[in-house]
Order: sequence, then structure tokens, then C-alpha cells
Amino acid sequence: QLQLVESGGGLVQPGGSLRLSCAASGFTLDYYAIGWFRQAPGKEREGVSCISSSGGRRSYADSVKGRFTISRDNAKNTVYLLMNSLKPEDTAIYYCAAVARPSFMCVIGESYDYWGQGTQVTVSS
Repeated sequence: QLQLVESGGGLVQPGGSLRLSCAASGFTLDYYAIGWFRQAPGKEREGVSCISSSGGRRSYADSVKGRFTISRDNAKNTVYLLMNSLKPEDTAIYYCAAVARPSFMCVIGESYDYWGQGTQVTVSS
């Protein structure tokens, strides 16, 4: 069974950091671009970042550029999202998703095939 599992969410104060993980089971991420998305209460889902299967291409939404860093470790079948300088408006459920794409390609806004269950991130003092 193909599965993505997010972890690493929690409660953090403004200005703090968290690192989210997205671990795959039942398939290898070697051939998949991975995207991170988030959805806050009452808001539409927002694409945050993506990384190509090779790791050579990374994209970020303007709202997180310079604060978030996406990376991957294909040997561990895991993708990470390091979030620094967190703001209250970053509060949301964060999801990772996978889509098979050429090694150099990722697009934040495209359709992804496999989704995790999400992890809650709350930024509050």
C-alpha cells in the first residue's frame, strides 16, 4: 500500500522553527516530485513548496520564501520541510504529496497523486 506519513508538527512560538518530515512506505520516492501544502481553518489549501525527484529543482511560495527550506534524502525515502522564523499566519495543517515526474521537474500548483494525512503546525505565544 502506497503511503505518505507526515510528522514533526507541533506548537511553537513566533520566530521559532520546526522541521517536518514526509516518509514514504510501499513505494520509493526516487521517481517522484514532492510537494508540501497547508490548509488553515476556513481557507483554501495552499501550495508551499516542491522538490524534484533529483532534488535539483526547488520552488517556494512567496509567503514562505527565505524562511522555509525543502530537502530530500532518497536513501531514507523521506522529504523534509525546515521552517524558520515562523509566524502566526503559518498555522495550518501541513500535507505532503507525491507525483511521478522527470527528475528535474516540480510544480507547486499541479495535481499530485498521493497524499499524507497531515500534521498540525500551530504558531502562537
